[in-house]
Amino acid sequence: MAATVERPFVIHLWEDRTRGEQWVPSYDSKGLALLSDEFVRIAGNNAVENGQRIFEFKAVTPGAHRLVFEKRMGWKFTAEDRRVFQIEATHSSGG
Repeated sequence: MAATVERPFVIHLWEDRTRGEQWVPSYDSKGLALLSDEFVRIAGNNAVENGQRIFEFKAVTPGAHRLVFEKRMGWKFTAEDRRVFQIEATHSSGG
């Protein structure tokens, strides 16, 4: 995934909180910064809480950065799912 240093980029992941799912990011904070973490509920009834988790990051330094998300369940020791993103950050060409 291409990114520009100091410009936000967004990652969307589906999450079913009814099942206890929660995406947990891990990254080197010297290269990436988490700007916001929001949950947008999609389901239409009160018994179900699933939707999109929206993570907004920015690259702090240029170069290759690894961003790993693990879908955790509160009662499990291992991740249910894992997503790995390779962020290639460069300075903007305008400055």
